[in-house]
Amino acid sequence: MTSHTRSGTAEPAGGPQGSAVPDDTAQIVELQEEIGQLKEAVTSHAVVDQAIGMMVALGRVTPDQGWAVLRDVSQHTNIKLRNVAELILIWGQKGDLPPDVRATLEDTLDRYGPTQIPGGPPLR
Repeated sequence: MTSHTRSGTAEPAGGPQGSAVPDDTAQIVELQEEIGQLKEAVTSHAVVDQAIGMMVALGRVTPDQGWAVLRDVSQHTNIKLRNVAELILIWGQKGDLPPDVRATLEDTLDRYGPTQIPGGPPLR
């Protein structure tokens, strides 16, 4: 039910705030959660993109193959892809990579690469 103000606009019954306050609060909380999830997704995407770049540079594979390498390592080690990407970035910075991840990564890169570098010498 609505009532009309002097300006002719409709307001919820019970005044300007009426029963809309709980709905607004719930919507604000929902939107804040969504913003948090989107921020996390953007950060995660950046980490994965950087790890793909490392696969391209170190494994001499295409970006699509770099993505496939990360996906395969994730599946074979049962570690979330984002976490595999984080481990690879740490490896690039500090040289540390868990032995099981390292072995799976090496095997996977061997399956996918190396690819021919445009303008480079032919691969043997």
